[in-house]
Amino acid sequence: MNTDVFAAHESSVRRYGRSFPTVFTKALGATIWDEAGNTYLDFLVGSGALNYGHNNPNILAPAIEYLAGGNILLSLDMYTAAKRDFIEVFVDSILKRRGLSYKIQFPGPTGTSANEAALALARKYTGRSSVMAFTNAFHGMSLGSLAVSGSASTRELGGVARHDVIRVPYDGYPNRAFDSASYINYVLGDPGSGIEKPAAIILETIQAEGGMNTASAAWLTEIQRICRKHGVVLIVDDIQAGAGRTGDFFSFEFAKIEPDIVCLSKSLSGLGNPLSIVLIRPDIDIWNPGEHSGTFRGNNLAFVTAGAMCKMWSDRQFTAGVERTAIKLQGYLDRLVEKFPKVIEQKRGRGLMAGLKCRSQADVGRVHDVAFENGLLIESSGPNRDVIKVLPPITITDDELEHAIAILDNALQEQANGDCPSISSASDLAFGDQGTNRLNQHRGDHRNYER
Repeated sequence: MNTDVFAAHESSVRRYGRSFPTVFTKALGATIWDEAGNTYLDFLVGSGALNYGHNNPNILAPAIEYLAGGNILLSLDMYTAAKRDFIEVFVDSILKRRGLSYKIQFPGPTGTSANEAALALARKYTGRSSVMAFTNAFHGMSLGSLAVSGSASTRELGGVARHDVIRVPYDGYPNRAFDSASYINYVLGDPGSGIEKPAAIILETIQAEGGMNTASAAWLTEIQRICRKHGVVLIVDDIQAGAGRTGDFFSFEFAKIEPDIVCLSKSLSGLGNPLSIVLIRPDIDIWNPGEHSGTFRGNNLAFVTAGAMCKMWSDRQFTAGVERTAIKLQGYLDRLVEKFPKVIEQKRGRGLMAGLKCRSQADVGRVHDVAFENGLLIESSGPNRDVIKVLPPITITDDELEHAIAILDNALQEQANGDCPSISSASDLAFGDQGTNRLNQHRGDHRNYER
C-alpha cells in the first residue's frame, strides 16, 4: 500500500494519517474499507462530523438527485429553493418540536465560523468585550475560538496574544467538591472581585476534546440562571455534541435550558459537507445587513443533506433506535470499566458521546494500536491524551456495536495483561456465552460482504 506521496508532499501537520497508516477508499454506514480490502468499524466518525454514518442512504439519495439536476451549489446568502426547504424543515422538525424559537444565521462552513460569529454578536449586543470560558474547553482553530479554548498548547497557536477572556472552572473542576457555578455567580456580583462582567459565557455541555468532561443538568441550569441574572449572553457550542450525538438532537435538551445562542456544525449536514449555523434568540439578532459574512455560507448541497437529516428526527422509530443504542453503549462501557480497573479509571460522557478515562497516555496509545490492527478506529482526547473517545455512528447496528466493543475489549485485555489473547476471547462482554462463534461468524460475513 503506497503512502509515499503523503510523506513527500503533504504538510507535516497531518495527524490522522499517522494514526491510521492505510489508504481508505470506500465507506458505508459504520464501516470503512481500505485499498487492501480490509474493513474497519468507525468510532472516529470524522471527529463527530459523521453521526449518521458514512453515505447514509436516506441523506445521500436527495444529494445525488440534487447534483444530477443541475441545481445551484453556491449562493452566498441569496435566496434559493434548497435554503428555503432546509429552513422550513429545520424549524418544523427540530425547533418547533422542542418549543424553541431562534433566528438562523449562516456564518460560514465550519464550527469555528459559527463560534466566531456568536462571540462577535454577543459583544455587539452587550457592548462588552470580555468572554467567560472554561477550563479544558475547545472551540475551534481561528483566533477568537482559540482564545476561549482551555489548553495552553491550543491557545498558543497563531503566535499572537489573546485578551478579553476570563478563565473559570468547568463543572467538576478541579473536583466535585468545588461549586464553580456559585463561584461564577459570586465574582460577577462582587465589585471587589476584579472580574468584569463579560459579554457572554460560552460552554460545551460535554467537552469532547477536553477529555469528555460532562456538565450536569443542575450546573447548566444554574449557569443559565446566572446569565439571566447578570445580563450575560449564554452561548452553547454544540458543534460536536449536537446534531444527535448525545441521543437528543441538542446536547442541552436533558437540562431543559434554552441558550441565548447555539452553534451547530460538524454533523449538521448529515454527510460531512461543510455547514454551520448560529441559532440566535430573536431579540439578540441585531446584525446589520452584511455586517458578518462568509463566501461559503451558501452551500446548497449541504442544505439538501441537512434537510434530509432533520426529517429523520420526525420518525419515532428512528429516535427510539438512537435511544436504544445509547443505552446499549453505556451498558457495554460500564462493564469495561468494571472489567479493566488496571487500565480504566472511569467512564465519561453521555449517550452516544462517551469516553474511557485511562490511567496513562501509554494505555490509550496501545489500545488505539491494537484496536486498529483488529479493525476499529478510535481516537484519544483530553489535555494528556489519556481518554479513549467512543463515538460510534448513532445509526450503528446492534451487531456492529457488539463487534466493535469486542475489539475494544480485546485491546484493553491485552493492555491489562501484557499479553495478546485472540480477538474472539474478548467477545463474551458483548455477545454473551456464545461470544466466540458469533464474533467469528460476524467477522467472516462482514468481510465477504464488504469485498
